[in-house]
Amino acid sequence: MIDNERAWLAIRKREIGSLESHSPDTIVAYRQAIDDAINKNQNDPWLWIQKGLAAEASPLTHGQAGGAESLPSYKTALTLDPKNLAALHYAIHCNENLGQIKEALEGSTVYVRLAPAIPHAHHMHGHELVRVGRTDEAIQEFVKADELEENYYRTEKIPAQYDWHHAHNLQLLALSYELLGQDKAAGKLLQQAFALPASTEFLAYNRRVWPEFLINRGRFVEALAASQEMSKSQWPMAKLAGHTLAGEALLGLNRLEESQQELSLAEQEAAALPERIVAALPYPAALRGSIMLRQNRQREGESIIVNVITSTLAMPGPDAWLAAIFTLESLARDARTAGDWPLAQFTAEQMIQHDPYYAGGHFAIGLVAEHAGENEGARTMFTEAARLWSHGDQDLPELVLTQKKLRALN
Repeated sequence: MIDNERAWLAIRKREIGSLESHSPDTIVAYRQAIDDAINKNQNDPWLWIQKGLAAEASPLTHGQAGGAESLPSYKTALTLDPKNLAALHYAIHCNENLGQIKEALEGSTVYVRLAPAIPHAHHMHGHELVRVGRTDEAIQEFVKADELEENYYRTEKIPAQYDWHHAHNLQLLALSYELLGQDKAAGKLLQQAFALPASTEFLAYNRRVWPEFLINRGRFVEALAASQEMSKSQWPMAKLAGHTLAGEALLGLNRLEESQQELSLAEQEAAALPERIVAALPYPAALRGSIMLRQNRQREGESIIVNVITSTLAMPGPDAWLAAIFTLESLARDARTAGDWPLAQFTAEQMIQHDPYYAGGHFAIGLVAEHAGENEGARTMFTEAARLWSHGDQDLPELVLTQKKLRALN
């Protein structure tokens, strides 16, 4: 027991050293300390879990960014201890990041069975159900997570604002409603999440989902107000998103010059952030590309937007996967507004490839086919969109338009 405790103290010392210096040598020493401990005690599942965590690119992601290097360690831990929730949780994330959704769903099914009172277990199961088109079931899991959290806050007398997971779960629940075309329910939840105080940069940046929703709904004045509030944040990433979304809202209001001013402010914020972070975000590049399309600089705008689409689709993890759907939808709409139908077609095709269960992708392709005079293709796409939106709000503008176009085509 004493030797085991000494091994863990040595691991922790090396881990702190790697956090403080970020040098390759300290990371190697940290991982070596884990291997040394495993060589002496190969049956400790927690050592294997630590090995999986140490294999991630950043020590700050703590199980969320694992991949091919981490997964074998978690599988070994689960062989040693099949009910180890930490190993199970991290293995699910690995499978998500590797695009192995069948395996991730199998893991989340076990996770929620073993930990039915843990909100995050239900939340994780919701992640996977959305990916396979079982969105109604995913909503039930996100709702259950919310109920468990609310009960915990009441029992322990803890304000919800102190739990980072609360706003995050509300946002994924809302986006799931949005996938089904239930925008009234989605809007209420997103506005509720936006109103919660943000105590970290992650939470502050994620407030972007509300103004994005408003822009997608054509509620540009409200979107501008929410975006301007974000641009006053203390956090650089939130300010970057705020200025970009303000520019997109102004573009929707046909206030091109003011939109360009917001783009300049967003680019200033981007310049202060690490290049690798900005390269992975749709901000401010998506706005820059959309402005160029409005200025008839089609080739330049298309090049930027295609790069945005590529980087957006390359982002790992369920949250990025879900957000990508609506980013692409917005870009497809901007392309149609600018009269760039080839770009609109390319973007819509990427939407369907990314998520064949979302009605919006079929609707977007239907509009492209209609514009090209391909009535049979348009009819097929609009029919599928109407089917997938069958449980959506009956006054959803896209659904109303879809039904109108189908009547004209039949």
